[in-house]
Amino acid sequence: MKPRTLGRHFRESLKSLGRNGWMTFASVSAVTVTLLLVGVFVVLMLNMNKIATDIEKDVEVRVLVELGTEQPQIEEMQTKIEQINGIESIEFSSKEDELRNLMEDMGEDFRLFEQENPLYDVFVVKADDPLDTKRIANEIKGYENVNDALYGEAKIERLFSFLQMSRNVGLVLIIGLLFTAMFLISNTIKITIVARRKEIEIMKLVGATNWFVRWPFILEGLWLGILGSIIPIAIVSTGYYYAYQYIEPKLRTSFMQILEYTPFIYQVNILIILMGCLIGAWGSFMSVRKFLKV
Repeated sequence: MKPRTLGRHFRESLKSLGRNGWMTFASVSAVTVTLLLVGVFVVLMLNMNKIATDIEKDVEVRVLVELGTEQPQIEEMQTKIEQINGIESIEFSSKEDELRNLMEDMGEDFRLFEQENPLYDVFVVKADDPLDTKRIANEIKGYENVNDALYGEAKIERLFSFLQMSRNVGLVLIIGLLFTAMFLISNTIKITIVARRKEIEIMKLVGATNWFVRWPFILEGLWLGILGSIIPIAIVSTGYYYAYQYIEPKLRTSFMQILEYTPFIYQVNILIILMGCLIGAWGSFMSVRKFLKV
């Protein structure tokens, strides 16, 4: 396409926005409402996924070493655990460390056990993939001098099932919302194009090619998408800023965190603009197609 022709298409698309003011307003409003819903839902789902990932990463196996196990045997056990496929980290906590942690959490009453410590030496093991926790725990249980390998089996399996179901439901809802957005916006744009069908017919009758007719409408849909994304970007950015300022300090001492304001909000804003452009251009392309057969 020649630069001059492209420039003409840009000018026509911009003029058309002004000539069809009310239709433009209706289309931009539809894009705005839809992108706002999509933007808010994407922010919620991505943060839920971040929290779910943090919960999964906090899952660990506590390997209880048999009482009376000597230091060389403990070192040998650590070497064997490190060789298991899928281990992210392994940390040794002596019975003295365990008692000290217990006193910090439960109070000085447990200082009585310093004379005769009944606790176990413990290896704290984390898996690269949290779903491998059960496999790793079962493998370690078979090792010599291991009393038990604890990871909250029933609760963890229910947790993993719930998190996986939440992710799947969230993905389906986002896809469904995007398709709904494309349907609503394309139909709104179609109303705009129906009102201008005579203009398309005249262009075709004087010899304009299909793509020569299409381009101004596609560019117009692009502008509608960009204009419709401005308010959602402002609302989502402002809303998430205040939500982050309120929630982040409360979670600071927790292993769970929401996504940092930057660069996350920039990524969401880019996504909203791209969705607006794509939906607007696609809606115009699909809507103008039926009027090209003259």
